[in-house]
Amino acid sequence: MKAQVKWIGDEMFAGISESGHTIVLDANAGSLAPSPLENVLISLGGCSSVDVISILKKTRQNVSDCKVEISGTRVDSVPKLFSDIHLHFVISGTNVEEKHVKKAISLSADKYCSVALMLNKSVNITHDFSIIEC
Repeated sequence: MKAQVKWIGDEMFAGISESGHTIVLDANAGSLAPSPLENVLISLGGCSSVDVISILKKTRQNVSDCKVEISGTRVDSVPKLFSDIHLHFVISGTNVEEKHVKKAISLSADKYCSVALMLNKSVNITHDFSIIEC
């Protein structure tokens, strides 16, 4: 897998994936696009959500929506690395069983999500969830 990052002006950069997709990054406190560290949170949430939905589908849970709210805490010293990241999954559906959601999140965190597995070597990553019946 390869990627490229190209400076496009001021503190703006274009990230171009090997598959030809482009994302804009803004190092100026994310005023025009996500900052690189915001993108790390988004990538973690995306990776985890893919796993959770896949696992819930395999366990035949009737899921209609999945949202993950991600909060990161950074250290005060430079470089301002993440010390803690928390993911709160909000799963909507009909008769979705708590045990299956808990297992799906655990499998993602401990076995499948490449982003989480890379980050958790230096970041404390926690999870919880709520289920909305609809």
